[in-house]
Amino acid sequence: MMTDFDTEISKHDGFSISEQGNLLFEECSLEELAKIYGTPCYIYSENIIRRSCREYISALVEADIDYEVIYAGKAFLVQAFCKILAEEGFGLDASSGGEIYSALAAGFPAKRIYFHGNNKSEEEISFAIENNVGTIVIDNRNELESVNRIAGGKKCLINIMIRVTPGVDTHTHSKIRTGQLDSKFGFPISEMKDFFPEILSKENLIYKGLHCHIGSQLFETEPYFLAIEEMVQLIKIIFKEYQTKTEYLSLGGGLGVKYTDRDKPVSIKDFVQQIIKKVKKAFHQNDLPLPIVIMEPGRSIVAEAGITLYTVGALKEIRGIKKYLIVDGGMADNPRPSLYSAQYKAIIVNKYNQESTEEVSVAGKYCESGDILIQNIRLPQAEAGDLLMFLTTGAYQYSMASNYNGVPRPPVVLVNKGKDGLMVRRETYQYLNQNQVFPEWLAHK
Repeated sequence: MMTDFDTEISKHDGFSISEQGNLLFEECSLEELAKIYGTPCYIYSENIIRRSCREYISALVEADIDYEVIYAGKAFLVQAFCKILAEEGFGLDASSGGEIYSALAAGFPAKRIYFHGNNKSEEEISFAIENNVGTIVIDNRNELESVNRIAGGKKCLINIMIRVTPGVDTHTHSKIRTGQLDSKFGFPISEMKDFFPEILSKENLIYKGLHCHIGSQLFETEPYFLAIEEMVQLIKIIFKEYQTKTEYLSLGGGLGVKYTDRDKPVSIKDFVQQIIKKVKKAFHQNDLPLPIVIMEPGRSIVAEAGITLYTVGALKEIRGIKKYLIVDGGMADNPRPSLYSAQYKAIIVNKYNQESTEEVSVAGKYCESGDILIQNIRLPQAEAGDLLMFLTTGAYQYSMASNYNGVPRPPVVLVNKGKDGLMVRRETYQYLNQNQVFPEWLAHK
């Protein structure tokens, strides 16, 4: 008989069974973690995070090229995680002043921060410059002017990279494609030749290189190859016509991960080797010096390092049509299924060794009909109080979570070799209301 453990858990790293028959994640009992921290609860494996970081570094070292690896902070970013990134030698792609603040508060080196974003406010730009952020990635003409003016006012020079949309479409969800010509991000590559002199004219900005990012959750390397070809041709124009060296080329991130059995991502090592091989070939064919190659992984570092625990509450069966298994979380702590139909695997922790006998849909507690976390999954017979675990939830859950319906966000826990500790405390009702005030004319009534 094939059980949930045989078919699902055994395929994922970090899991084991205790002598007492309890399901463990990094040698920590999941049922004990639920008792200590409550549910919903995000749990991360420090070991898997560090191993993924090291796979990128070792693959790039083996590829024999100058490189930087910059973690895409939007996937998941808290102070404890920034400390891990710093220890592993990573840089950081920050998309807001808040992400920069978190990194600096954790002691992350400012010079290793790259400030991204397609509409940086003047306050955010000033904050980045004042705190010596290493590089600002320019996304549009307005931003070029703003960064130059603010840097001039502070009498400093700022390293910049230019984000370019290379016109490469990808076979992924429309809401996570970013490299097509009509993207809201970056300069269309067709405009860069004529625009480049304006970039060089900014007296407070130092041109360092080009950035592109074609999308997320990608399983094929061919779109990257097309983007590399386009970017190399642009670098050639810049080198030949403007006698300017492009020191850095960032190819963004986007490597996909395994959420369901249908997902077939390449390994980190294979991905890096294929990309760098293509970069070397393209630059050699165009008689150009190799740049420092930047990779910006996010999802592929943290997604499979994370799980989420829920407690089953109500069960609702519509005879002959559907059975709902309703948990104590939902779209506020994981908006991905509602936002772009993301799919997950789940296990009933306290019944991991029982046969899956019924098909259910996992629904959340929030006041939206669209609050469905999984449509149609086979699980053992469920009861109120069962502990349900979602796999591969480390990316874009905590970072996209909200307080919809006035619900506090869950805690974030780090585990490793039988140890567990908080990275983020569970929010409280008091926390949700601490910034709320009465306007003066209401306060006195």
